[in-house]
Amino acid sequence: MFTIDAHLDLSMNALEWNRDLKLPVSEINAREIGLTDKPDRSNAVVSLPALREGNIGLVVATQIARYVAPGNSLPGWNSPEQAWAQTKGQLAWYQAMVDKGEMSQIRNLAELDSHLALWENGEDNSSKPVGFILSLEGADSMVSVDYLENAYENGLRALGPAHYGPGRYAHGTDASAPLNEQGKALIRKMDELGIILDATHLCDLAFWEALDIYNGPVWASHNNCRALVDHNRQFSDEMIKALIDRGAVIGGAMDAWMLSSGWERGKSSPKERNVTLNTVIDHMEHICQIAGNSNHIGIGSDLDGAFGTEQCPADLNTISDLNTIPELLRKRGFTEKDITKVMHGNWLKFLRKAWS
Repeated sequence: MFTIDAHLDLSMNALEWNRDLKLPVSEINAREIGLTDKPDRSNAVVSLPALREGNIGLVVATQIARYVAPGNSLPGWNSPEQAWAQTKGQLAWYQAMVDKGEMSQIRNLAELDSHLALWENGEDNSSKPVGFILSLEGADSMVSVDYLENAYENGLRALGPAHYGPGRYAHGTDASAPLNEQGKALIRKMDELGIILDATHLCDLAFWEALDIYNGPVWASHNNCRALVDHNRQFSDEMIKALIDRGAVIGGAMDAWMLSSGWERGKSSPKERNVTLNTVIDHMEHICQIAGNSNHIGIGSDLDGAFGTEQCPADLNTISDLNTIPELLRKRGFTEKDITKVMHGNWLKFLRKAWS
């Protein structure tokens, strides 16, 4: 089944992990044998061939570069200008993939329809370009709010104002503060330009303020449920209800620590914790129970988002294994119509409304 994944850090993997994503996953991992600079070396699951193999023809692909103030121990850049330059380099990689015929940027309904027609023409998908919608994870690299216009001209269509820790515009995971004046201005400028607000990673205070200020389309590209795994990175039922009321779609994330309470990084393993794709579906079902329907769930895997097979569902060897989800949903009693919604339908319906 044609599949949409609403969150992949492809350019980060290409530039910071130095992975040639044109290669099969096995070749990427073989080249990393013996490397220890990242905890997920030789454990990658994502590449462009693997996406095609899984019929994942459209993704939301990120740019990401954090600014870190003095005293912030998180990895990042020492100035917003450096962070901006990093995202421009990431954009250059996407453009190189477009020039190579490996990817195709989707910025509007006409491009979306053309891309879908290509992937649904009945021909072999193994050499078709993977479509991508450009998103920015964390707004730190926006030197000023005015930079948003340049980003939009280059195809930016979704933005999550926060990532981990304190941000220049909004605080994210493991931090807490209201939006500052810059953050409020950013949200208003996004609204003006029609950039989708990605609520993922927003701390609770910023989440509620952002929803109050922003009038446009909201989604959560990769987020799970606090009721199942209690952590501020997850959404409370109240937050999920607010997103449902706004017509949002919430993408199921596949980082194992978000799927197993008390996960210890570097010690716990998906197999011993029995973290599988079914565990992701548990979170999807919880959202369905709140909504009373299946109209607000999808896939936002975050696979290879600074983790690999050591910290993703145990029954997933490469991202192509997302194509096993329909059968897992059938076993849960999902109808074929509902399965189609999960795999691509809800994201497409959201985009058609947002871009109409």
